[in-house]
Amino acid sequence: MNKHEIQGKWEQVKAKLKQEYADMTDDEILKFKADSQKLAGFLQEKYGVTKEQAEKEAASLKDLL
Repeated sequence: MNKHEIQGKWEQVKAKLKQEYADMTDDEILKFKADSQKLAGFLQEKYGVTKEQAEKEAASLKDLL
């Protein structure tokens, strides 16, 4: 994968997060760019989703990259 492909996929991930969690800021999304575990924890804490839901969401986003 080249730099442009990775950037395009990252934009897809950001769009999916914004669609699902509309009030998530770009800065919050950027914090979790490379760490799906931290993203899962954040989703649990901020949005009150279950651990299983958060891990599933984080894993599906990681698969996009």
